[in-house]
Amino acid sequence: MNIYIFSDTVCPWCFIGKRRLERALAQRPDLTPTVRWRTFQLNPQMPEDGMDRQRYLALKFGGAARAQELYETIRQVGESEGIAFQFDAITRTPNTVLSHRLLRLAESEGRDTAVAEALFRAYFLDGKDIGDPQALTVIAEEAGLDAGAVQDFLGSEDLADEILAEDRFARRLGIAGVPCFIIDGKYALSGAQEPEAFMPIFEMASQDQSLASPTAG
Repeated sequence: MNIYIFSDTVCPWCFIGKRRLERALAQRPDLTPTVRWRTFQLNPQMPEDGMDRQRYLALKFGGAARAQELYETIRQVGESEGIAFQFDAITRTPNTVLSHRLLRLAESEGRDTAVAEALFRAYFLDGKDIGDPQALTVIAEEAGLDAGAVQDFLGSEDLADEILAEDRFARRLGIAGVPCFIIDGKYALSGAQEPEAFMPIFEMASQDQSLASPTAG
C-alpha cells in the first residue's frame, strides 16, 4: 500500500493528520504501507526569506485576535493528539520550498517521515524558522541525515523546479487544502480526519491488492 500525503510543513492540521494516520495504521498492523510526503504550499506567494509572523497574521486573518481564535481550536485538537502547539513561539512564517526540498532529499534515504516529524516539531513546538538553511541543517542532522550533505544540497537549486511543479500538480488534481491522503493512487481522504475515516479506504485498498495477487494452483 502506498500513501502519498500532500501537506505543507507550516500546516498545523498536517501535523495533526500525521498523528491520526499513525493511530489508524496502529489499528491495522497487518498493513505495511510506504508513506511518501508530497508538496503543497499554503502560501505560494510567500517571499523567499519569509515574513514577520505578526504581519502574516494581519494579512491572512485580519489580525492577531482573529488568528488567536482559530489557533485556539487547533491547539485544543492538538492536545487531544498529544501535540502541545506553541504558536506564540513562532516569530516568522517561512517560505516552505526549502523544507519541501529537504523532505525530498530525505526520501532518497528513507528518512522523509522522520524529517517531516522533525520539521513539524521544530516549527510548532520550538518556533524555529524552517525557512532558514542553517536551522534546516540542524533539524536534518538530528533526524539522521548528514549535515554536510544537507548544507550543500540546500545551497544548490537541486529539486527546486520539481518541488514547484509538484505544488502546481496538486492544484491541478483539485487539492485546495491539506493534508490530503492519496492511497494507492485511487482513494483520497482530505483533511485531518479521525482514524476511523481511514478504515474503509484501507479495506478497499487491501481488497484491491488481494484481487491483483496471483492465485495459487
